[in-house]
Amino acid sequence: MSEPQHPGSPLTWTRRTVRSAWNDLMSVYYANTTIWRLFKSGALIMLGLFAWSGSNLLLSYRPDWGFLYYVMAYGFVLLFWGPFTHLVVVPAVIRLRRSGMVGRTGQLIRQASKINLTIFLVIVLLLGTVPPGVMTFEFQVPSGGGGGGDVNPQLQCTRSGGVVHCHFADSRGIDSVVVSTGGTELQTIDEAPYDFDVTVSDLETVNGDERFTVAIRDENDQVIRRYIRRVDLIPGEG
Repeated sequence: MSEPQHPGSPLTWTRRTVRSAWNDLMSVYYANTTIWRLFKSGALIMLGLFAWSGSNLLLSYRPDWGFLYYVMAYGFVLLFWGPFTHLVVVPAVIRLRRSGMVGRTGQLIRQASKINLTIFLVIVLLLGTVPPGVMTFEFQVPSGGGGGGDVNPQLQCTRSGGVVHCHFADSRGIDSVVVSTGGTELQTIDEAPYDFDVTVSDLETVNGDERFTVAIRDENDQVIRRYIRRVDLIPGEG
């Protein structure tokens, strides 16, 4: 009876484990049956949706977490790039490799996966650094306090030049409205219908975005709703 093979030093075992995991990952990456291509594409679409929507939600609570824009960009690009990679790029690379091309063309084909990943990461970095409006959307942020469950006014804003005008579709249950930017209070409105104007030049910029916060308070001075608005996502008049 042979003795079990010694795993070797911790470094050797780690290298062997990493190499084995990488080979397993590559075997899944290059799995080219129709069901595998559809499965991988669908899984990446779900991952992209999760990263995209999740980062937008977290940014509604923590607009100062700028790194979330890169997570958002990753999810946003993955919605297209994942299916494109596994439905188009990988099958094409496999066919070209089997054709036996040599020379510079053959070297390029062998590096196609790395090139594809590099292009993907560059796009993610660009969109994360300068996020376009189509990539971002806003959530209504609950106050976190008790009460106010029956009060759900819809804040509607429009932009005209350097001024943003906001009003509520239904102001019932509102006692006062506080408008702030970057922790600095701009104005308090305590009379119905609680319309207000915000000058864009007065707003602070967070991660390249001019934004303001609208807090709705009840008669007990408790915040019952809070909205965060980005100027570039507010539609213009006309």
